Amino acid sequence: MEIPESLRWTERLPAGRAWRALLPDRLAECVAHWDLRVVGPPFGYAFASLAVPVELTDGTPAVLKLQYPDDDSRDEAAALAHWAGRGAIRLLAHDPQRRALLVERCLPGTPLHELPLDAALDVVVELLPRLGVPAGPPFTPLAEEAASWAEQIPANWERANRPYERRLLDTALGLLADLAPSQGGQVLVNQDLHAGNVLRATRDPWLAIDPKPLVGEREFAPVPMVRGPELGHSPEAVRHRLDRLSAELGLDRERVRGWTIVHTTAWSIGGDQVFPNQVEVVRWLLGEE
Repeated sequence: MEIPESLRWTERLPAGRAWRALLPDRLAECVAHWDLRVVGPPFGYAFASLAVPVELTDGTPAVLKLQYPDDDSRDEAAALAHWAGRGAIRLLAHDPQRRALLVERCLPGTPLHELPLDAALDVVVELLPRLGVPAGPPFTPLAEEAASWAEQIPANWERANRPYERRLLDTALGLLADLAPSQGGQVLVNQDLHAGNVLRATRDPWLAIDPKPLVGEREFAPVPMVRGPELGHSPEAVRHRLDRLSAELGLDRERVRGWTIVHTTAWSIGGDQVFPNQVEVVRWLLGEE
């Protein structure tokens, strides 16, 4: 079975190698269970699941997703069910034991980052309020996730041999201590809603895919769009996204900025890999060129 390059990172982890070994059987089981027809190779954009284009018995296009068993994607099916197709793809079926989802396929599926910057931000301004609906269990509260970041950020920094200045770490931890207990109203937010995870569709012009949901304040919602490189990786592009999304969504700019610094720092080290682009974003948001 073909494994996309985007999933090669799983080869480096014992859990990843075990998951990969199960994939052929799980794919065959799900195809049989849901009576599907595979119509192409896995999508190359999926970094945390094997995502395969399929058709239902009536010819309806769909995607079969076999998730990598991490905590971030644990509540993906619940989030899609909660949105019920409003601003996001529809959940068609779910097998939690196999970590398998059958979901709506976006056609033509063009990613948002193929639009010019401001046209893409127009889409985000319309989309985020639709996704920011009240929610509770089973979703992890942002405050709880933030508590884990407070532990992980310094531990990862030490394990990676202190790859950036201590003051960046201290700034992120200070912001985290201020932001987490002082949040506003709680809604469903998606900590991976970057411009590669919004696709052009037919049922709606644009739909979100692959959510990593939390329940937190609205100021957290734009964070992945602000920090993500998909709409341009430069100080000017990052600050422009921060300014436009904060202003047009009626959000507290400093809280959006603070959450972006925190989240970008938390995601700047993954396993044994340091992501320099993330560290650059933190510096830019702190006013450093």
